[in-house]
Amino acid sequence: MSVSREAAETIGVQAMGWLAGNDELLPVFLGSTGASEADFRAGLTDAAFQGSVLEFLLMDDRWVVSFCDDVGLPYDVPVQARAMLPGGEQVHWT
Repeated sequence: MSVSREAAETIGVQAMGWLAGNDELLPVFLGSTGASEADFRAGLTDAAFQGSVLEFLLMDDRWVVSFCDDVGLPYDVPVQARAMLPGGEQVHWT
């Protein structure tokens, strides 16, 4: 399955909604990024911020599984969506 830029942004917003509803994990995200709740709300329309939420989510397989199970996505879709958003490009060091 290939994820378009538009679909990636939709998945990013879904990830933000999932994270906002997670009372234990949202403070971890805010604390680790330095973002405020106002920044988080403003990030709903910012593809780069959506990418940062997906990047955070991808740090733990349990979070990916929980998110995907809750929104009905295959487990490989968040990483594909992350790659389509700003900052998600693969870096080639050679």
